[in-house]
Amino acid sequence: MIVYDAIVRKRDTRSFADRPVPDDVLDRILQAGRMAGSARAAEPVRLVVLRDADRRAELAACGNSTTHMLSAPLVIALVLVPEFGQVGAPFTLFRGPFDAGRAAQNMMLAAWEEGISSCPASMHDEAAAAQVLALPAGHYVANVIAFGYPEGADPTTGTRPRMAAAEYIHWESW
Repeated sequence: MIVYDAIVRKRDTRSFADRPVPDDVLDRILQAGRMAGSARAAEPVRLVVLRDADRRAELAACGNSTTHMLSAPLVIALVLVPEFGQVGAPFTLFRGPFDAGRAAQNMMLAAWEEGISSCPASMHDEAAAAQVLALPAGHYVANVIAFGYPEGADPTTGTRPRMAAAEYIHWESW
């Protein structure tokens, strides 16, 4: 698959088939996240994999607009660890979330190449999400991604409305 084509054709999917993600494919998705670049090689991201329906439901209850997590056979939580050397300290706001986003996009594109759709979700009750995942103190969920084979219409069809490039891109200044 050509990377550019994957980027422009990928769609978030909220309806998943009742079909598990094979272990070898899951391994590639996880490896894609693990290999994402990391500012100062800090590697602040950890992954928590949820396949159990009850666990996915518990975690889905910690966010808004998360019903797609219930039908997905696989959910991966991206967890940020506290700043290295400062156990329990708040994580640097610029490094961790950016690195989590890089890992998330890598995983979603690797999944897409395998015919697996995905859809990210935010955990609005961070404390509850941390409790559901039994995270150590100072760790928090940056984002959660549901993965699965798409159900229904081909997710690559249809339009994906975007603002005009002239509105989105600015040259040399605003």
